[in-house]
Amino acid sequence: MAINERGPVFTILFAALMAGAGNGISMVAFPWLVLQRTGSAVDASIVAMAGTLPLLIATLIAGAAVDYLGRRRVSMISDALSALSVLAVPVLALTLGVEAVNVAVLAVLAALGAFFDPAGMTARETMLPEAATRAGWTLDHANSVYEAVFNLAYIVGPGIGGLLIAAIGGINTMWVTAGAFALSIAAISVLRLEGTGTPERDQLPAQVWAGIAEGLKFVWHNKVLRGLAFIDLTVTGLYIPMESVLFPKYFTDRNEPAHLGWVLMALSVGGLVGALGYAVLSKYSSKRAIMVTALLTLGVAMTVIAFLPPLPLILVLCAVVGLVYGPIAPIYNYVMQTRAPQHLRGRVVGVMGSLAYAAGPLGLIVAGPLADAAGLQATFLALSLPMLLVAGVAVVMPSLRELDRAPEA
Repeated sequence: MAINERGPVFTILFAALMAGAGNGISMVAFPWLVLQRTGSAVDASIVAMAGTLPLLIATLIAGAAVDYLGRRRVSMISDALSALSVLAVPVLALTLGVEAVNVAVLAVLAALGAFFDPAGMTARETMLPEAATRAGWTLDHANSVYEAVFNLAYIVGPGIGGLLIAAIGGINTMWVTAGAFALSIAAISVLRLEGTGTPERDQLPAQVWAGIAEGLKFVWHNKVLRGLAFIDLTVTGLYIPMESVLFPKYFTDRNEPAHLGWVLMALSVGGLVGALGYAVLSKYSSKRAIMVTALLTLGVAMTVIAFLPPLPLILVLCAVVGLVYGPIAPIYNYVMQTRAPQHLRGRVVGVMGSLAYAAGPLGLIVAGPLADAAGLQATFLALSLPMLLVAGVAVVMPSLRELDRAPEA
C-alpha cells in the first residue's frame, strides 16, 4: 500500500491527538482554577457539571450536524469554537483582571467548551471507515489505533497541564490548550477523503429534529446498541465524578498538581496499551469477555482506591483500569460503524455519546456535596459499589452476546 494512501487516516489521528490533548489540559486546568480559589468540592462539582451537562444535548446535535453539514466542516468549526472557549480565560484575566475569572465564569466557559467538543469527536470517528479503507486497514485495526491515539492525548494533555500549572499557572496554561485545538483545525483543513464533504440531501429528513429522532429510534430498536448504551450511561455517571472532582479535590488538598496529572496519565497509559492491544486481543478473546472483564476490574479497582492508599498503588490501579478498559471504545466504535448505515452514522454516534453523558451530571450533583459532608473515602465507595453491581448485570445481559455475532447487511 502506497504511503500516501495512509495520509487521510494519519491526518485524522493527528487531529484527534491535538484536540484530545487540548481537552486533557482543560480537564486538569478548570477544576484546579476553581479549587485554588475556593477549595470547595461543591464548586469544583459545579464547574465539572457545567462541563458535562451540555454533552447530553450537544452530542445529539453533533451527530445530526455531522450528517447534515459534513464531517470535515463540522470538525473544524467545533475545534475553532472549543479554542475560543478556553482562550477566553486568559483574555478575560488580561483585560478585566484575575478576579473576573471566578467560579461562574469558569462554569460558563467549561459549558461552552463541552457543548462544542462532541461535534469534533463525532466527526473524526465517522470518518474512520473510509480512511481505513484507503489505508488498507481493517476496522478493528483502525479503531484500535484511533483509541490508542485518543488515550495518548490524555497522557500528553493532563501531564502537560499539571506541569504547566506548576510552572506558569492555570490561567496561562489555557494558551497552550487553544494552540492544540488550532493544530487540529490545520490538519483537518488539508484532509481530502470521500464521504467527508456535504452529504446528499435526499438521504436526510427535511427537519433536523426528525433526523435526530431517526437516530434515537435506530439505537432503541437495535438490541446490542441499546445494551451498550445502558452500560455506558451507568459507568460514565459513576466514573466521571472520580476523575473530575474526587481526584482533583484529593490532590488540591495536598497541593500536588503534578500528582493529579500523573494519576490521569496512568489511566491514559493503561488505556493506550489496552487500545493498541485490542487488534491482537480480538483474535483470541470474545468482545463480550473483554467487556465483562473491564467492568469487573473497574469496580474492584475503584473500591480499593476508595481507601486512599499510597500514590504508587493508586497509579498502579489506575493503569490497570486503563489497560482493561482500553479495548472498550474500539468495540463501541466497531458496533456503531457496522450496525448503522452510512447516512445515519453521525446520528448513531451522537445518540450513543449523548446517552453515555446523560448520567454524568447526576453523579456530579451527588459527589460534590457528599465529598464535603462525608469525606472522599465515603464518596469513592458510594461510586465503586454500584460499579460492581453494573458488572454483575453485564455478566447476565443477553444483548451483550450479540457483540460477537456478525452484523446484518
